[in-house]
Amino acid sequence: MSALIGLALRSVWNRRGTAALTVFAIAVSVALLLGVQMLRTSAKDSFAGTISGTDLVVGARSGPINLLLYAVFRVGEPTANVSWATYELVARHRDVAWTVPLSLGDSHRGYRVVGTDAGYFAHYRYAGGRPLRFAEGTAFRADDDVVLGRDVADALGYRLGSRVVLAHGIGAGSFLQHETRPLRVVGILERTGTPVDRTVHVSLAALDKVHSGAGGSPASAVPQAAHASISAFLVGMKSRDTVLVMQRALNEYRGEALQAVIPGVALAQLWSIVGVADRVLLMVAACVALAGLLGMLAAILTSLNERRREMAILRSVGARPRHIFGLLMLEAGVLALAGAACGLALAYALLFLVRPWLAGRFGLDVAVGGLTAIEGALLLAVVAAALVLSAYPAWRAYRVALADGLTVRL
Repeated sequence: MSALIGLALRSVWNRRGTAALTVFAIAVSVALLLGVQMLRTSAKDSFAGTISGTDLVVGARSGPINLLLYAVFRVGEPTANVSWATYELVARHRDVAWTVPLSLGDSHRGYRVVGTDAGYFAHYRYAGGRPLRFAEGTAFRADDDVVLGRDVADALGYRLGSRVVLAHGIGAGSFLQHETRPLRVVGILERTGTPVDRTVHVSLAALDKVHSGAGGSPASAVPQAAHASISAFLVGMKSRDTVLVMQRALNEYRGEALQAVIPGVALAQLWSIVGVADRVLLMVAACVALAGLLGMLAAILTSLNERRREMAILRSVGARPRHIFGLLMLEAGVLALAGAACGLALAYALLFLVRPWLAGRFGLDVAVGGLTAIEGALLLAVVAAALVLSAYPAWRAYRVALADGLTVRL
């Protein structure tokens, strides 16, 4: 067996030009396949880690996915608001540990504005319980203070002390600019890889004042109960055992049409919808990998006619048909293993290169670590598929008689 392996390696080396092109084709297809799988895994982890440690997200009744989209992902707008009286009623409940109000509907140069309170920075968690941290400055302490997500600060070139003018409405073309109440940047958050990076955070009191045009000292303390309504709020319970009870009570609350969702359940529902696209992309990458293997098959089949005399010589010195079959299978295995190894190295190199761009442009933190079980299975599947495809040319060589290889074809 060792002699046959050595012969296969020398045979591949003697045809190193063709072999290099075949390995390159397999490497590119494997790199694409693994790259797509790694991006899928990172995207799903980032998606699932957008919010954690929050037991309930509560808003006006509109459907769990819609509520999650506008309250967590800053996509879309609420169909209605939640009264401040209802929010305070929930916040004072004996089983509730903390609540964080969210007021939406304003923007700044295309970025969403979220009105909230200091509890947002204390209780918001992402990626399995990681808290928000400040790269610069602190949380807002006055009516005219603003805290920026990392992407907003980088894209607009803002630093501590920069002035921010809010606009009523969503998008870069918002129709009403609140120019009479410019706000001041007092904090910039570290990058999280979540919608927080693309959010402008202000106090609820700041929103009340820019909407009313009220004056007041810039250093005035932020009032806590001067708001008519909010868009949604986050709830943390003292005990996980009471989450379902509170969810049912809020969904059946007769004083106002409310919707309470458990973030993990709603995220799973949302991923079942948006995850179709990434599965299609993986199928496309698998087809590309198959195309690379078919190229290897074509190269082996093309070389069979040229190697007739070589096979005949091997048969004349004692090689049996099964040895010829094994030789071609081993050659295909060598090419597939080399292509898979080069593809793996290429995939990691490309991910290291595009990782900063993905984090800055899409907030996607691609974890570049060891191979997962799925990625290892994909590599084994590529090698196994190569061996299966090579069985046909190996079988053809197996059936060729000794005399056929010594016959001169005109």
